[in-house]
Amino acid sequence: MEFETYRGELIAYCYRMVGSFHEAEDLVQETMLRAWKARDRYDDARASVRTWLYRIATNVCLTALEGRARRPLPSGLGAPSSDPGAPLTPVRDIPWLQPFPDARVDADARAGLRLALVAAMQTLSARQRAVVLLREVLEFSAAEVATQLGSTVPAINSALQRARATLAQVGDVDEVTEPDDPRVRAVIDRYVRAFEAADVPALVRLLTDDAVLEMPPVPLWYRGSRDYGRFMDRVFRMRGTGWVMTRLTANGQPALAAYAPQPGGGHQLHTVQVLTVAGGLVAHNVVFADPAALTAFDLPTQILPDEFRPPR
Repeated sequence: MEFETYRGELIAYCYRMVGSFHEAEDLVQETMLRAWKARDRYDDARASVRTWLYRIATNVCLTALEGRARRPLPSGLGAPSSDPGAPLTPVRDIPWLQPFPDARVDADARAGLRLALVAAMQTLSARQRAVVLLREVLEFSAAEVATQLGSTVPAINSALQRARATLAQVGDVDEVTEPDDPRVRAVIDRYVRAFEAADVPALVRLLTDDAVLEMPPVPLWYRGSRDYGRFMDRVFRMRGTGWVMTRLTANGQPALAAYAPQPGGGHQLHTVQVLTVAGGLVAHNVVFADPAALTAFDLPTQILPDEFRPPR
């Protein structure tokens, strides 16, 4: 049987379940191993290979999530800060939500990966996450999901209803940002120019009034273009000017790799920033600084002074 065809979409599914790309890769590898060992017991009269693999992957994820705390973003843990000089102290004992590098899977596997949705899904129980993903993202029937979870159709429908009610309390997670939309690209182009020029007033003009900036693994976050701008003033004072930005996509959203200038010349990979654009302005920027999260993007860690500037 051919299993590799489904690896990309299974990684995306496991990521939405656990909130970590690297862990999702490991869980899919475990899924493939279990499927290979059980291949002689597979019955194509009962389920397709794809449905069978999702059942295995779901069980693998549910086992991995037993007794585990959810993966949040800083904005899910407390109130925003209004102090642009607050200490930037990473908190390593929180299992932070991590970004998903779009380039690592086919475009067809990227549905339902928006950071707001994945963060909201973390507020659900593991079993509710599986029900929502299998029913509403992957569009399995209630009967198929009941079989995958060893449950009944009424129980699946009830779980889905409860999960929808919980997600409705979290807020709007349905807004879609298409990174290839020319209007979105134009906003990102202006943001890059302002950031590389360390032009804070120009950055602020590109923000919604209630724009959010957060920076896991630092639990600190800001709401509002004024505080966003005050914090960026601090960044440029601390780390200098002359940054280089490289365009990416992550979680189906526009993203940027930020390279900070180094005292001896050249640039060092600093963060990956995942942006939400709404109404022609940046509404949300999640700035990932954890090296473990950045390795998923296969980015050069340094740009030497004599090297060609990375493609933008």
